[in-house]
Amino acid sequence: MRLLSTKAARAVALAAVLAAAPLSLTPPATASTTTASTTTAASAVAAAQLIANGTFTGSTAPWATIGQTALSAESDRMRAEVTAVVANPWDAMVAAPTTAALIPGRSYTLSFDAYSTVAFTARTTVQYAATPSGNQSLAADVPLTTASRRHSIPFTAAAASDTAAEVTFQLGGSGARPVVRFDNVSLMETQATRPSDLYVSPLSNPARWAAQHSGTTTGQAIMSGIGSKPIFEWFGGWFGDLTLAVDAYVGAAQAQDRLPMLVAYNIPNRDACAGHSGGGAGDAAGYHAWITEFARAIGNRHAVVVLEPDGVAAAGCVTQIGKDPEDQYRMLLDATQVLRAQAPNAWVYLDAGNATWIPAAQMAPLLVKSGVAGTRGFSVNVSNYLTTADSETYAAAVKGLLQGSVGAKTYVIDTSRNGNGPYTDDTPGDNWCNPPGRKLGTPPQRQTTGAEYLFWVKVPGDSDGPCGIAGSTPAGEFSPDLAMALINGNP
Repeated sequence: MRLLSTKAARAVALAAVLAAAPLSLTPPATASTTTASTTTAASAVAAAQLIANGTFTGSTAPWATIGQTALSAESDRMRAEVTAVVANPWDAMVAAPTTAALIPGRSYTLSFDAYSTVAFTARTTVQYAATPSGNQSLAADVPLTTASRRHSIPFTAAAASDTAAEVTFQLGGSGARPVVRFDNVSLMETQATRPSDLYVSPLSNPARWAAQHSGTTTGQAIMSGIGSKPIFEWFGGWFGDLTLAVDAYVGAAQAQDRLPMLVAYNIPNRDACAGHSGGGAGDAAGYHAWITEFARAIGNRHAVVVLEPDGVAAAGCVTQIGKDPEDQYRMLLDATQVLRAQAPNAWVYLDAGNATWIPAAQMAPLLVKSGVAGTRGFSVNVSNYLTTADSETYAAAVKGLLQGSVGAKTYVIDTSRNGNGPYTDDTPGDNWCNPPGRKLGTPPQRQTTGAEYLFWVKVPGDSDGPCGIAGSTPAGEFSPDLAMALINGNP
């Protein structure tokens, strides 16, 4: 086994964070046939990184000190020591010029990891070098603790005649002499035009497994059939640093001018009907805090978000544990409002279950009270097996019913495992859980009619739970056997 450098080891750790297995879903199923149309995507253009040496590999250049600060490189991080107790934040600073001038009116995101030997509130700015204190595009407080955390801050470049800019970290005013360490500093502009290509993450469960087994026919088949496709990344309470996970994923997509696709899956009493994917935030306040951090980590960047698969459809099941479904609808309404305010360029699709679960006439008013008015639309068939044709019929009915109350809404369909339609036998209650003989559906693509997108929201090969052909494989864990069964459509 080859040993990794410190920086590489941290990258591997981040890969493990991003690929942490999402929990999967438990709705019922039935139906038959697939249809889709294709569109041609434009080639990607990488977004420019406006910070030189944000990973501090071997040195801190071009960062410089201002005031009572000493600077050094330490284990591929920037170590900034406040050398005297000073009154003001700007009395102890580090700063670096951007690699290009800012464009007034354009949106940007500054991201970085930081921790301190003393907990205090630092300040970061992005300012014009010619008028540093009088014209700051960004001036934000940054709460630092002794644990490293990711910070992701969107802003709009201010108007100026001279737009050569610099990034600063202002570390004075704490009443102490902290040592602060920084890493992975990034400044990138939000694309002026929404990306048309979907992001393919090398850290998805099937892509990672296939890369680790690239010398085998199974690994090659899984990479070709699944790992090389754009698949949603699922986010929930299993991330210790949610901002790090979301920012790293969205930033990687942005760097390729691709569209990141995220599932928000952390509502309290999650998967109340079946339980394999149980969990979620502890209460409404905890969920509000979680969805706020999730949305802020996306910031002003372009993204697609599927909001809480089964959250609306399964709300009725919370009565089994003495909870009120109305509370769940209110939490979803709040989540749509938070996403609209904090992630304005994200296209949010509130989940609407599947075609055999809640009738369209009942689902439409539930979506309304859950905040669909503040979203782009809704999703159907997430983690299910119903055909695209049946899902289209159901979604069109829901869309028509929504038209009169909240106006025109669009919808997306999960086709990740619906190539052979649903499984049927004499025990329909468990036919959603890793049934045999299922197959990959139409690959992800944008459409010009019907569903706005056909997506692979569920990660093909990730288990629904210890059931069906998965044996004892837990929910959310990748199984190459499940992946190959979907590739081959095994009976």
